Amino acid sequence: MKASEPNPNISRERLYSLDFFRGLTMFLLVAETTEVFSLLVSPELEGTFIRTIGVQFHHIPWDGLRFWDLIQPFFMFIVGVAMPYSLVNRAKAGQSHRQMTGHAVKRSFLLLFLGWALYCMGPGKIVFRFQNVLAQLSVTYLMAFLIMNKPMKFQLIFSVALLALTEMIYRGFPVEGFNHAFVANENFGTWLDIQYGGENLSGHWVSFNAIPTTAHTIWGVLAGQLLISNRDASQKLKILTIAGLIGVVLGYGLSPITPIIKRTATSTFVFVSGGWTVLALALSYWWIDIKQRKRGTLFFAVVGMNSLFIYLFCHIGGADVIEHSVKPFTMALFGWMGELPAEFITRLIVLFLLWYLCHWLFKKRIFIKI
Repeated sequence: MKASEPNPNISRERLYSLDFFRGLTMFLLVAETTEVFSLLVSPELEGTFIRTIGVQFHHIPWDGLRFWDLIQPFFMFIVGVAMPYSLVNRAKAGQSHRQMTGHAVKRSFLLLFLGWALYCMGPGKIVFRFQNVLAQLSVTYLMAFLIMNKPMKFQLIFSVALLALTEMIYRGFPVEGFNHAFVANENFGTWLDIQYGGENLSGHWVSFNAIPTTAHTIWGVLAGQLLISNRDASQKLKILTIAGLIGVVLGYGLSPITPIIKRTATSTFVFVSGGWTVLALALSYWWIDIKQRKRGTLFFAVVGMNSLFIYLFCHIGGADVIEHSVKPFTMALFGWMGELPAEFITRLIVLFLLWYLCHWLFKKRIFIKI
């Protein structure tokens, strides 16, 4: 049987670590929309431990790696992990491979449409960009799905080939002014965006990132196929840990040759972020599914169970509406503490209400998916 062929004889036990990992990632993304992390780097906190921690919740300006640079890889990897489980369920429901492929293509286009729609809301005009999570995921998800029925070796080689191709294109791009592989706004990725009007020069993000970061989703698929296999839990944990360490060592080891840059998704960034992501899953799997320490995991899991809804809700202004509703009351009650503490409490209350919305949907058994 090939790596991803659904095996109806496998008893699908719920992977609580995946629920937790997805929920925690979405909770952090939701927290970002409340701008609570922005308060942690306020000028008033300069030189404090709080600001040192707060910096880790913001992207690094160019080369290097902070914790927040791992959040998108987390999300794209998690989607990959869930794919083999989804295929097993669809096979049990009697769906053919053709039906599954049709669903994957439809889902990919919906993700692309939603990603583009978010960009169009700001300027009020049609804008084609792939820089946000949904637009990039539409590419990585479909590419990972199309090779799921291939052996593990093929999937690994394909993912590394995408990184090698990206490296060659950036290093060998011949257009003057855009032939500096690792210089902001002077690289192939920026040139490509300019060609179709999708440039976003202020943040140096490029749409071509969808190609190299496909590796994250493919590696997620491989992790999902491992976890759904008949291997015992200790073997699964060992393989995940070794794979994660290889990614981290490769990423940091090659960084003197190719800098770690998230904004253009260099090969070293994909390796090191992928490695940390696999290690994060391994830790969650060990603690929650092997050690059976599930207490408190539902707090985050309820957010992940409606991840698409809460992501879109926050990005179309839902968090802002809640903030405008509660701020008059929180400032009246806590204004005596000073502007920064009162603002921080306000954002935490907004975050709690967004979490409660997810919890309410969970209690009502309402799950919005595509």
